[in-house]
Amino acid sequence: MALNIQTFKTRALTAIIFVAVMLTGLLYNHWSFLLLFTIIHFGCWFEYQKLVGLIDKDYQQINTFHQYGVMLAGFGFVLFMLNNTYVIAGIRLHELGWWMIVIAAIALPIVEILFSKKPNIKMVAHSFFGLLYISLSWGLMMSLRNLETGLFIPIILIASIWMNDTMAYIVGSFIGKTPLSTISPKKTWEGTIGGAILAILVVGLALVPLLINHSAFEIPTTIASYHWYIIAAIGAVIGTLGDLLESKLKRLAGVKDSGSFMPGHGGFLDRFDSLILATPFVWLYVQLFM
Repeated sequence: MALNIQTFKTRALTAIIFVAVMLTGLLYNHWSFLLLFTIIHFGCWFEYQKLVGLIDKDYQQINTFHQYGVMLAGFGFVLFMLNNTYVIAGIRLHELGWWMIVIAAIALPIVEILFSKKPNIKMVAHSFFGLLYISLSWGLMMSLRNLETGLFIPIILIASIWMNDTMAYIVGSFIGKTPLSTISPKKTWEGTIGGAILAILVVGLALVPLLINHSAFEIPTTIASYHWYIIAAIGAVIGTLGDLLESKLKRLAGVKDSGSFMPGHGGFLDRFDSLILATPFVWLYVQLFM
């Protein structure tokens, strides 16, 4: 796979702008973090429903309440995973999220039965998968942000995925020969392995020491350093699987990109497919071993 200079320049420029926006949302304060992932949550949902509608034409016929209700139900879970520092007009968003989930759990089935022209369990299954695929991940991202380590784990996870994506592209462009999967023909084993190794090394040897020595990050000294390498590895490996999963959805839908909000990178799902799948695995690792 030869390196396409123009493609690389386009991807690099839009990536720089993207990184600037992401870093502002991640680092400014806890509200900007929530706002950032609120936008990402709904952006991913709109693209997911579009893809599923192309895969299964019947899904295009779901009623409006189903279409937006399931998004709001998922957002309710995102809010539910917040801590008590998120308060607006005396209302804790954590509690608001709980009530959104309860109301959706009651209202959605009733509306589906009463107002759908032809209630179909398969349509419900498509939406339920969207809740697991999208809303679960961003809710767990909020949970990671609320840990004692604060932004540390989200930043390591996101950085490992960005680094893996960039390095896999570069390594694969120069020495990639063996296709990784028929789902994504441009990916190679050489690029995938090289990208993962470089991502783990850069994050573990450069980024982690930089963050630990920064006054804004207060990392408990009781946490062993090897955890950061494992989190970076999870981000790189599971992130690649997340990329393949989204590529499979696009192939079934017959489209190249899930959207077009980022030139050279596609839509929300194209940009966050790796993070969507990696986040639950990192959260599980933290809960079980840290």
